[in-house]
Amino acid sequence: MATVALKSAEGRWIMASAILASSMAFIDGTALNVVLPALQKNLNATGTDLFWLLNAYLLMIAALTLVGGSLGDKLGRRKIFMLGIFIFITASVACGFAPTVNFLIAFRIVQGIGGSLMIPGSLSLISASINAEERGKAIGTWSAVTTIVTMGGPILGGALADAGLWRFIFFINAPIGIAALIMLLRKVKESIDEDSDRRIDFSGAIAIAFGLALLTFGCLRIPEIGFNHTEVYISLIAGLASLTIFILIEKKSKHPMMPLSFFNNKTFTGVNLLTLFLYAGLGGGMLFLSLNMVQAQGYSQLQSGLTFLPFTVLMITIARFAGSYADKHGPRLLLIAGPAIAGMGFILLSLVKQTSGAAQYWSTFFPGIIVFGFGMSLTVAPLTATVMGSVPDHSSGVASGVNNAMTRIANVFANAIFGALAVIFFLSALQKQISNINLNSKEKQIVTAQAVNLGNAKTPKNLNDTDKAIIEKAYHVSFIHVYQNIMRISACLAFAGALMTVIFVRSEDVKKENKPD
Repeated sequence: MATVALKSAEGRWIMASAILASSMAFIDGTALNVVLPALQKNLNATGTDLFWLLNAYLLMIAALTLVGGSLGDKLGRRKIFMLGIFIFITASVACGFAPTVNFLIAFRIVQGIGGSLMIPGSLSLISASINAEERGKAIGTWSAVTTIVTMGGPILGGALADAGLWRFIFFINAPIGIAALIMLLRKVKESIDEDSDRRIDFSGAIAIAFGLALLTFGCLRIPEIGFNHTEVYISLIAGLASLTIFILIEKKSKHPMMPLSFFNNKTFTGVNLLTLFLYAGLGGGMLFLSLNMVQAQGYSQLQSGLTFLPFTVLMITIARFAGSYADKHGPRLLLIAGPAIAGMGFILLSLVKQTSGAAQYWSTFFPGIIVFGFGMSLTVAPLTATVMGSVPDHSSGVASGVNNAMTRIANVFANAIFGALAVIFFLSALQKQISNINLNSKEKQIVTAQAVNLGNAKTPKNLNDTDKAIIEKAYHVSFIHVYQNIMRISACLAFAGALMTVIFVRSEDVKKENKPD
């Protein structure tokens, strides 16, 4: 299969279309975190609704990204990439017009289907089309630019939410997606593995979709009905059984969507485990950081979005350098130091308690965000390039699919498990806060029932002003307690990611391109 130079006209069009389409999906995720408070208020959504809103999208990507990568390798990378973009922008417009939170969740499912074809398609097209000697640089550029644009999402989301225009987070995808489609249609040639088996592993896709959906459903039901409930047990057990069946299907299949032979390569295994742990911490940490700033610390949504600007600056200045360093010296050092430093950033963020608002940002959240951002800047480009360089070129779509699936699975479980833990942490802290307030049992039940709404908990109207003020403060204190615990868990996950590199990744193996058959 013919490849092109990165600086050639087609190389530039490939990079531009891949970056545009990927950025569209990533902006959607980060901007949505910032507008959640406005969305929650406007659509009268509960805390559980918010986690389903995030997970409906992530779940479909986690379940189908492997299929998307495989379809691109088998049927044409450009074709599947374009189909994903079309589905994504169509669903995005539908999300923008959604009248209720349930409609929005349904349209987010369709958006996830489009994303599952689109996200692995971008990296697959780059890996299969750009010359091997420039591939690391191309992937590093893709990683840096998409991450920079992604971190601009919170700023955009905050500005639109403060203006009462949160729906435009979805509408803005249409012009971006259309521009990418035009580039692909007119300037980029098809890329396909002519020798590839054309059969699709639908049984594997069904098994992993059911497994992830059932596990997510079980976790999100825990705060509402408790852990010791038949519905929770059945969901979790059935989910684990489905994922076990998925592994067995992949082991026996002649055309698996996730070839288990890839995991014979320790580097491939290590970087995917690193991805799983690090992005679980990243997903949960960034979500609760945004919610804390707006719902407990008094930031506007624009101010909350602007707090991520230092992260963006670090990515601009460091990410591409990190990719070049990894090409020359191997990725191991950066893939240990990066996640470990990010973990230290989470620790610093966990120390922030109640503040007086955005005026104290520089002495409270800023140090943690700088340390966390520096760690991620060292990690992103080497991680992506190492994944794509650890498999044969003809399997680039599957490799991209596996790694993107790991990212989405990490986010699904982070949202589901952190969502359940958040309500438990909130309720525990709240019960301590109101233990000395003179409320009857019914009033206490009404107060604690708001735990499912987390930072958007509403003070009961039938109380006197003094008790209302005490309870409102109790809600804030309880949510900050949740935030601090989530940050500590996120730090542990980042440290676990660094440990995966220590155990599995060797720079000399990557340099030799020890690829599985």
